[in-house]
Amino acid sequence: MIAFNDTKIAFISKTDYELKRAKFLFSTISSPTLVNISTKMVNTALAIHFPITWAVKPTIYAHFCGGLTIDDCNKAVELLGKHKVKSILDYSVEGKDNIEDINNALKETLYAIKNAGENIDIPFAVFKPTAFTRHEILIKMSENNLSASEKKEADDFVERIDILCKAAFDNNIPILIDAEDYAFQIAIDQIVELMMQKYNKEKAIVFNTLQMYRWDRLEFLKEAYKKAENENYFLGMKFVRGAYMEKERAKAQAESYKSPIQETKDDTDRDYNAALKFCIEHLDKISIFNGTHNELSNSYLAELMEEKGIAKNDDRIWFSQLFGMSDNISFKLGELGYNVAKYVPYGPVKHVMPYLLRRAQENTSVKGQTGRELNLILLEQKRRSSEKNNL
Repeated sequence: MIAFNDTKIAFISKTDYELKRAKFLFSTISSPTLVNISTKMVNTALAIHFPITWAVKPTIYAHFCGGLTIDDCNKAVELLGKHKVKSILDYSVEGKDNIEDINNALKETLYAIKNAGENIDIPFAVFKPTAFTRHEILIKMSENNLSASEKKEADDFVERIDILCKAAFDNNIPILIDAEDYAFQIAIDQIVELMMQKYNKEKAIVFNTLQMYRWDRLEFLKEAYKKAENENYFLGMKFVRGAYMEKERAKAQAESYKSPIQETKDDTDRDYNAALKFCIEHLDKISIFNGTHNELSNSYLAELMEEKGIAKNDDRIWFSQLFGMSDNISFKLGELGYNVAKYVPYGPVKHVMPYLLRRAQENTSVKGQTGRELNLILLEQKRRSSEKNNL
């Protein structure tokens, strides 16, 4: 079991000021009431185009984001790299419906892929499928219910995904395709499978994302492995627990279909770790991206690697956490020699706000997350104070 409580290692990259800011942020988002009020206020400000950048940029944005542009992220990338933690630059602008925004997202993601190909501290590229078509198209693709005009939009969407995956292949950079809402995911899974068949002939370039709070994902993984075996291509699998649980349950109830969400957190944890074990047992065909803030799952994967005699720096296995969270996990894994990377969001402040609000809500709803972050920060402040007093 890896001990993730060494605060000196966890916060080695943070100044005293940054620790104070982190303490303030996590103290604030520990209150569901404050988070709900702030969310409503920010959404109202965005709707009426009220300027909020001056308040957001030096606080929550600075803690959870790398910068406005890829170039702005260079400082964070370099700092993380010095401490054996890589970066994955995530253009976190939410999907838009108009073609101009879609084309801008495509251009930006292509630039991010090229940039990753030129920087050893950026081992992956990433994108959200919803940035490249309308939600309605993904729903109808998943239902196989497209009109003639919608079929053209669907074809355009598939072409955009192919352009991105080909760019990743040409730049020899694995690309993570994020999971989305349950209503969209059938179409996304089908397209990702096509991209794997096309670009994963020699190794895993294209990665799908499995949200293990869904009760069907472990079986999906096993079926995906069978297809890859039969058709001779490699699987890239990113694992997360999930980000839309309450919304998915409410939607299932409202529309009278079986909820896709596991009944309990224990069920999610069981399937998550079972998926890691399955992949380790089939590492000849599957590359693993372990995207979790759960200390036990990170330790479990490390233990599986040790049991199988797999090198800590085997490039088929990566650990990852979000920028601004769980530094105790990321920096410890890096120090021990494992492959670890931070998801570093970037983009214009007003467009990244939905992402930031989700981070605040996630820290409020995930049991123990905010308390753990705050406790580690307080311990490190105490340690630094004691160290200074002893000088």
